[in-house]
Amino acid sequence: MITCSAWSGKRFAVLGLARSGLAAAESLLASGAEVIAWDRQDVARAKLEGRATLADPMESDLTGCAGIVVSPGVPLNTHPIVGRAAQFGVPVIGDIELFAQARAELPPHKVVGITGTNGKSTTTALVHHIVKTASVPTTMGGNIGLPILAQDPLPADGVYVLELSSYQIDLTQTLDCDVAVLLNVTPDHLDRYDGFGAYRASKVRLLQMQSWDRRAIVASGANGVDEAVMALTDGAELTQWFGGDYQTDFAAEQAGWPALQGPHNAQNAWAARMACLALGLTSTQINCGLASYAGLPHRMERVATHNGVLFVNDSKATNTDSAAPALAAFPPEANGPRIHWIVGGLPKEDGLGATQAHLANVKCAYTIGEAGPRFAELLEAAGVPVERSEMLQEATRRAVAAARPGEIVLLSPACASFDQFRDFEVRGAHFRDIVEALTGGEEGQA
Repeated sequence: MITCSAWSGKRFAVLGLARSGLAAAESLLASGAEVIAWDRQDVARAKLEGRATLADPMESDLTGCAGIVVSPGVPLNTHPIVGRAAQFGVPVIGDIELFAQARAELPPHKVVGITGTNGKSTTTALVHHIVKTASVPTTMGGNIGLPILAQDPLPADGVYVLELSSYQIDLTQTLDCDVAVLLNVTPDHLDRYDGFGAYRASKVRLLQMQSWDRRAIVASGANGVDEAVMALTDGAELTQWFGGDYQTDFAAEQAGWPALQGPHNAQNAWAARMACLALGLTSTQINCGLASYAGLPHRMERVATHNGVLFVNDSKATNTDSAAPALAAFPPEANGPRIHWIVGGLPKEDGLGATQAHLANVKCAYTIGEAGPRFAELLEAAGVPVERSEMLQEATRRAVAAARPGEIVLLSPACASFDQFRDFEVRGAHFRDIVEALTGGEEGQA
């Protein structure tokens, strides 16, 4: 694990002992810190029995604490821990801030931080893969993979690649990324922020924490750089590109990257290429990594082919902005639209949002979950054939029966999963299992 001698003898509180919280507590204890730890679950607290003071920070004397480490899942806009910390003058931080504080004692290294509403997991995994393929020591963490503090320090000249949600950035004050990537900012998580402007400002803080000589890579729309984003960057050295350039430049190359299809993945690949160039990798090294990248589970994951039909698991698409690129990735051919779209779940918004622009690619929609009736109503009004299915298994069964060679059965729900599944991973795994049962388990090419 990553430790830091600067924490020795200091006192910290840790609220929430899931993956990142437990890793933070373990790292602090290993560094010689005194830890007050709490979680609502007995089983979570039991892991620190006898090694930390198990007490709720809301009821503890926090005088002299160096920080309260909270889970990114704690809503800072409503949770009383924020007011409690203010009473004692204690900063509220997260595990990424602890990593930032520990960097001075790590072997010489670089950090790539990647944020954005959509695409950050793929871009993070892609940068990590390219760097690893180039034989550079690397690991990834943050909002993906193992908590960064639970991982062993990299040897000299290693590269830490961090996926960073807005929640994690909110809990970080001193992470000075060597390369920071801002992919996009579209409305999301507005229950945690005072409007879209505040959410966007949270993302931009990743760039604001950088020193003047660092490199920031900012994606922009077709009409140029987002002026509101640029105004908030406050002097970071920016490498920018404009919407359309990456699609034009990558049109021929992208066909050779099976796991990176669609215009959204052209942007992800461009951002990864720019980040890796900033790290000093060569174009040859980068192109090798792009071609060999296998993709992430539940993100445009090609799970099977059967009788010429491709099955794609895009369960990670939990809003219309993230589902739209999946629809865009499979345009109509001579015989017309090809997508059998499984859509629905727990709605985050009302309406079709960004998916509206790509409905011409949909041959038939199969609606599921709590949002199913509303999606059916909207899609039928837009002229899309709809099968009201309710359950994922029934929707997939109907799609398998209807799909013809050259067509795609696409799970890209545009909704959260919590009405029927614990999380999007369980939803995607269930889709995989259903496809395997219905098709006899014929594997597709990733």
